[in-house]
Amino acid sequence: MNIGIVVYSQTGNTLSVAEKLKDRLVSAGHAASIERLAPVLANPKDPLSFRFDALPDLAGYNALVFAAPVQGFSLCRAMAIYLQQLPALDGKKAACFVTKQLASAWTGGNKAIAQMTKAVEEKGGTVCGTGMIMWSSKQREKDMEEMVEKVGCLFG
Repeated sequence: MNIGIVVYSQTGNTLSVAEKLKDRLVSAGHAASIERLAPVLANPKDPLSFRFDALPDLAGYNALVFAAPVQGFSLCRAMAIYLQQLPALDGKKAACFVTKQLASAWTGGNKAIAQMTKAVEEKGGTVCGTGMIMWSSKQREKDMEEMVEKVGCLFG
């Protein structure tokens, strides 16, 4: 299966988890590629105004994983804007995961996952799994391994 991992990472934390997931998928016999989102500031006076000059072409992927950080107790604005522009997914399997600093799911992680899931499903995708990595957790590495394994198994 050809799996695209669409990731927005501001600090590199989310990207590092996406790279571990890519390695897991490749070791399971899948083709996997990371598609990094590169938003551009649309209005210099508004630091939350993003646009994308180029969007990843998702047509060649059989399944997708969307990954982004939590910011301000919600899905980061760059991924939220990207998901609004997402093309029709036509029943493709998808998974979503977020990374966050605070070690409680209720501090934006659950909301961000719900936002991602809703956006993917509105575009016709089927979300078959989600994950959350809390960066300040003492068991972050273990949680990361478990999430990578869980998501890695979703695609057969």
